[in-house]
Amino acid sequence: MSIEVPSDRGRVFRPRSRVGHYARLLTPTALAVARLPLDRNLPMRVDRIRQVARAARRPNRDRMRGLIATPGGSVRWRPVPSPVLPGPNGALVRPIAVATCDVDRAMMLGRTIFPLPLHLGHECAAEVMEIGENVTSVRVGDRVVVPFQISCGQCSACRRGHPASCLSVPPASMYGFGISGGLWGGALADLMAVPFADAMLVPLPDGVDPAAAAGVADNVSDAYRQVAPHLPGLLAADPDAETLIVGRLDADDPLTSSTLLFTALIARALGAKHISIVDGRPALRQHAEALGFLAPDPHRPRDWPVAPITVDATGTPAGLRQVLRHTAPDGICTCVWSLHRRASVPLAALYVRNITLHVGRAHVRSVIPDVLDLVATGRLQPELVTTNVASFDDAPAALREHCYGDALKTVLTA
Repeated sequence: MSIEVPSDRGRVFRPRSRVGHYARLLTPTALAVARLPLDRNLPMRVDRIRQVARAARRPNRDRMRGLIATPGGSVRWRPVPSPVLPGPNGALVRPIAVATCDVDRAMMLGRTIFPLPLHLGHECAAEVMEIGENVTSVRVGDRVVVPFQISCGQCSACRRGHPASCLSVPPASMYGFGISGGLWGGALADLMAVPFADAMLVPLPDGVDPAAAAGVADNVSDAYRQVAPHLPGLLAADPDAETLIVGRLDADDPLTSSTLLFTALIARALGAKHISIVDGRPALRQHAEALGFLAPDPHRPRDWPVAPITVDATGTPAGLRQVLRHTAPDGICTCVWSLHRRASVPLAALYVRNITLHVGRAHVRSVIPDVLDLVATGRLQPELVTTNVASFDDAPAALREHCYGDALKTVLTA
């Protein structure tokens, strides 16, 4: 099945200039968010940056190509240091399919809090090229999903199923986020270093296309955790229970919106029958309707359903309050992607109506096996959300098209 979505070429997302990008990084909100990962283990983060800097200065180190975004909207292949095997517990992998994340367009345009330049790419499927002597779960030649968050699998946070809070690496350690993510490199490269292969790498099931599975490394798994923990119990009590997913209410928001569609597809795979996606962007609404979902008018909240399970992806305090008003008594609202320093919420109303509000990042590695099971059994088809596929060689041109149009998900293949 393929979905054809008309593109609104009248709307163009413009990159911030170098001055505008760096000025944005000095705003109170950006500075407040940038400080959050520094609240814990600052010396560990400093040591990590020093290690990367020392390794990059080695005169005889091999080079490879990496796709680098710089201020002003430039994206191009550049020579970067090749990674080496990161110890006996690590692996080197070759990305074979890399998907854009919903934040990538805004990041490439310099319209986020993540400083440029940075090495792009954090959603990928890859081939294992080399493993350390202690690695037992994968072999050279295996195809794997590489979660975007770095985790050891052994610390107390990882053992509780919270790999995004791994204590063995600096907080918020991630591929593809530059210095904000700890300088772990990006997936748009010839090689990636995986420091904890047994803990991180998940074998790709037979028959699953790497291009379809690349997004499982982040967006698809993020979508899964928004509804999967709650839907089975809700549907057992009421098979006709509504699911409400609310994205950006501004038509000009530069973030893409593939995760909203993944969330809806997963809800349907888990048995939900009545799924509404509210978003201010015409291309997203058209895609949602083409997939068979309801797409209520974002400017008429009176028409939105009241649902026992809701997702707030509006990114604004006002949007969160609106979604909470549409969360049914005893319902669950998951708030994602909100980086505001503070927001007022109607606590008394939430208390009286017994609403659970969950705010936080996804622990991607913990849910990847369940997501891949949905894909392998045909219940979930992530490729229905893909709007563009191109080769690594054509990546700069493909990502320019992704940035300046209405693309939802671009997948690049080696």
